[in-house]
Amino acid sequence: MRDETPAYLRARHYFYEILESQAQTSRMGVIVNRFIVFFIVLSVGITVMESVPAMREDYGRLFQALELLCLVMFSIEYYIRIWIAPEHLPYHHMSPLRAAWAYMISPQGIVDCISVMPLWIALFGPDDLRVLIILRMLRLLKFARYSSGMRSLLEVLESERRALMACLVILACATLVSATAMHIAEGHVQPEKFGTIPDAMWWAIVTLSTIGYGDVVPATGIGRMVASATIICGLIMIALPVGIVANAFSEVIHRRDFIVNWSMVARVPLFSHLTAGDIAHIMQLLQARQIERGEVVFRRGEPATAMYFIAEGDVEIELGPEDKGRRIRLGTGHFFGEIAVLKRVERSATVKAVSRTRLLVLDAADLRALITREPSIARKINQIVEGRTGRNLNLEIADLEGQAEVSVEENA
Repeated sequence: MRDETPAYLRARHYFYEILESQAQTSRMGVIVNRFIVFFIVLSVGITVMESVPAMREDYGRLFQALELLCLVMFSIEYYIRIWIAPEHLPYHHMSPLRAAWAYMISPQGIVDCISVMPLWIALFGPDDLRVLIILRMLRLLKFARYSSGMRSLLEVLESERRALMACLVILACATLVSATAMHIAEGHVQPEKFGTIPDAMWWAIVTLSTIGYGDVVPATGIGRMVASATIICGLIMIALPVGIVANAFSEVIHRRDFIVNWSMVARVPLFSHLTAGDIAHIMQLLQARQIERGEVVFRRGEPATAMYFIAEGDVEIELGPEDKGRRIRLGTGHFFGEIAVLKRVERSATVKAVSRTRLLVLDAADLRALITREPSIARKINQIVEGRTGRNLNLEIADLEGQAEVSVEENA
């Protein structure tokens, strides 16, 4: 059936997939993202090198040409993102103009606008404004879109903003108390440094932040006691936000890994009939592994220690002489390596990655225990293997239970 969707809508959706929805999964999306990251690094590098007078004098024209190229690329990206704004799920109910405006005033839209702003300032104003350097350096904020680590950190700061704000309030209170105590203890001895509470606040901030420039130090015994207490409080003040951010960051990473692994397991047809509890149990048994293109997963004749599920990518199975060297190509959702594991024999084929592949690895002992717990998985494996190779494993649950008991005894 012919697609009646207008060409410009199909094009808009295609660009949305490249820049947003499939930016980290599709090959074209990864290429475009790396291309943009390259220009971000190039632009920031040019700004840094231009600050060196000798380099600016020798390579000034080259720097200007490269900066203009970066501005053109960022401008094209910015205008495309405005155009594809209606494809974003939160903006589906809006008209194209309202969706574009909603994107432009969003945090990511503002960062993208800042990236191209030097072009407009240079066109309508003097190009030697110092603000241009600041705006060009702010392009580093664009990394938040392309770096999962930065996105996680921003997510942590957003989720823990109340706790961090409380730490800031405590720090302000400690600063006032320390500055007041030092003003009372040292104000008459060093009036030029501790004569007023605002003067003493500089010393309190520097001490509580554990920087300690040494430009202002107490001269009396009471002042040194106050300074000692302030230093100890400073260590506590620094430990509080660091602990909050570190703990929250760890939780975000674990939550993201859980979601990714859940989606990978649920995508495998062999587990499609299982309940959420069963999938959660299987996730504890599986280990993720990434294989680069051309890399061998295992070779013919090696001992069978695990079976593999393809979460993403393609592999090629090269069978042995008994199968006339036949080759089988498997993609996302398929599994392999189960026959040798269940039969307790050596590998009868060589498996190589055709593209970058993400695998889920299930240990042999865990596989036997899982089949014993879920007999339906054994039946599905029999069906799929018979359809793929024409051979039936003829595995009965009783046999698998016996294998599992033997495996437990061997591990014990």
